[in-house]
Amino acid sequence: MKTSKRKNTIETATIKDQQKQLILNGNLKQVMWKLSLPAIIAMVLYGLNAFLDTVFVGQLLNETALAGVAMAYPLTSIMLGLGSLAGTGAASALSIALGANDKDTQRELLGNATVLMLSSTIIFAVPAYIFAEPLIKMMGGRGEILQEGTAYFKVTLIGSIFWVYGLGLNLVIRGEGKMKEAAIMMSYGLIVNVMLTPLFIAVFNMGVSGAAWATNIGMLIYSVVGYRYFKRGKASFLANITQLKFDKVVFKSILSLGMPGFIMSIMALLQAIVVFNALNSYGTDKDLAFFAAANRILLFLMTPLFGLMRALQPIAGINFGAKQYDKVKQSFILFSKTGFYIVFPFWILMTIFPEASLRMALPDMNFTVNDLLNFRIYMLILPLLPIIFMALTFFPAINEGKYGTIIGIVRQVIFYIPVMLLLPRFFGTNWVYYGSTLIDIILTIWIVLIIRKLFGKMIVNQTNS
Repeated sequence: MKTSKRKNTIETATIKDQQKQLILNGNLKQVMWKLSLPAIIAMVLYGLNAFLDTVFVGQLLNETALAGVAMAYPLTSIMLGLGSLAGTGAASALSIALGANDKDTQRELLGNATVLMLSSTIIFAVPAYIFAEPLIKMMGGRGEILQEGTAYFKVTLIGSIFWVYGLGLNLVIRGEGKMKEAAIMMSYGLIVNVMLTPLFIAVFNMGVSGAAWATNIGMLIYSVVGYRYFKRGKASFLANITQLKFDKVVFKSILSLGMPGFIMSIMALLQAIVVFNALNSYGTDKDLAFFAAANRILLFLMTPLFGLMRALQPIAGINFGAKQYDKVKQSFILFSKTGFYIVFPFWILMTIFPEASLRMALPDMNFTVNDLLNFRIYMLILPLLPIIFMALTFFPAINEGKYGTIIGIVRQVIFYIPVMLLLPRFFGTNWVYYGSTLIDIILTIWIVLIIRKLFGKMIVNQTNS
C-alpha cells in the first residue's frame, strides 16, 4: 500500500514537472508556439470582450455613453493593474524559483500574493467608490458624460475584488507555463460577459451599468475557476489557496517584480487624464468619442502581443533561473520577431481601411480626412510595439524589473504629460495622435539600447558561471 502511494506521488510529481522540463530542454520555437497559441487566443478573447463592450455601448446606446465609459476605463484599469502587481510579481518569482528548484520560495508565493491582492483592492476600491464622481471629473468628464462615466465606474468597483483576484490567480498559473489551462479558465468568464452585456443593455435597459455588471459577473466566474484549480491541487508547485501569509522577503520580491506592470497602469491613467482633458479643453464631444474608439481599436490589435508576453515570461524566467542565458536571449529575439509578423498584416489593413474599422464603434459619425489621418498616425506605432511589450515582460522575468519601472515613469512624466499639456494647446488636437506616436518611437530606441546592455551582462555571467 505504501509502495503504491509512493509510486503515485512520484508519477504526479513527474507530470507536474513536465512543463518545466519542456521549457528548459525543448526546441525554442516549438515551446513558444505551444505556450503562445493558447495565451494569444485567451488574450484575443479578452481584447474582443473589451472591444465588444465598446461596440455594444456605441451601437446600443450613443456617443455620450461611449465617451463616459472611455473616461472610466483607465480608472477601472487600476484594478487590473493591482491584479497584475500581485500576479505578474508572483509569476515572475515563481518562474525563477522553478528554474532554480527553490522550494521554499515556491511554498510561500501564493499566500503572500493573496494578501497583496486583498489588501490592495480594499485600499483602492473603498475611497475610489466614495470619490467616483470627482475622479471621473478629473478625467475631463462633464454633464452627461460625467454621469455615464460615474455610473459605470461605481458598478465596476463593487466587483473589484473579482477583477484583482481572478487576474492575479490566472497570471500565477501562466507563471507555471500552463498557458492552455489559463486560457480555458479565462474563456469561461469572457463568454459570460459577452452574453450578458447586450442582454443587460438592450433587454433590461440598464445602460452603461449593465455593461459593468456583465463584466463583474464574468470576473466572478473567472475567480471561482482559478480558485478551484489551486484547491484541487493542480498546481506544479506547493500552493495552498486558502493560506494568507506574509513573508517579508517573498512579499518584497513579488512587489519588486510586479511593480513595472502596476506602474504602467498608473502611468496609463495619467496619460488618459492629460489626453481626455486636452480633448475636452481644445476639442469637442466628437473628439472624445473618436479617441475612445481609436484607442480601443489599438488596444484590441495589441491583444496578440499580450498573449506572447505571457508566454515569454515563464520561458525567460525559468531559463534565467537555470542560468541558460543563451536561451533567454534567443527567446526575447524570437518573441519580438513573431509579434511583428502577427501585427503587421493588421496594421496594413487599418492603414488602408481606417473608416471601416472606426465604423464598428461609431456607426453614425461623419469622419473627415483629418480624422482618418489622425487614426493612421495613431496606428503607426503598432509594428514597433512587439519590442516594447516583450521588453516589459522580459525585464522582471530576468530579475531586472527596475528598468520597466523607470521606463514607465519616464514615458509619462518626462514625455507624455508635457507633450499633451503643451502641444494640443498650441497646435490643436491632432497632436494627441502625433505626440503619442513620436513618444513611443523614442521609447523603442531606448529599450533596444537597454536590451543590448542586458544581453552583454548575460554574456559575462555565462562566462563566469
